[in-house]
Amino acid sequence: MQLERHRARRYSFHAIIELTDLQSETQTKEQTSDLSLFGCHVDTLNPLPPGTKVRIKISHRNDTLEALGRVASVRPNAGMGIFFTRIEPHDQLVLDKWIAELRDQYNPPCGVV
Repeated sequence: MQLERHRARRYSFHAIIELTDLQSETQTKEQTSDLSLFGCHVDTLNPLPPGTKVRIKISHRNDTLEALGRVASVRPNAGMGIFFTRIEPHDQLVLDKWIAELRDQYNPPCGVV
């Protein structure tokens, strides 16, 4: 059995995600379960096929991130992994902010619990 290897640490992250299949223009609203600097996992019972190019809009608290991505992996009845292929600089700042908050949450500074 081959283990999945990720390029960056993934953090538990629950947010609403809107996906648009760029070929069919079909839109769906789902929820993320994790986030990294390079992608996210989307909880869905109806994943898109691997390789599908998507437009992504993730809303969390008062911020929104928009990006282009590709379905990298599919787990039947569990969801799909999305790899970010293009993120504009202002959206990258939002992603960096979320990752920094998650990193601090998982690794509090010494003496802070």
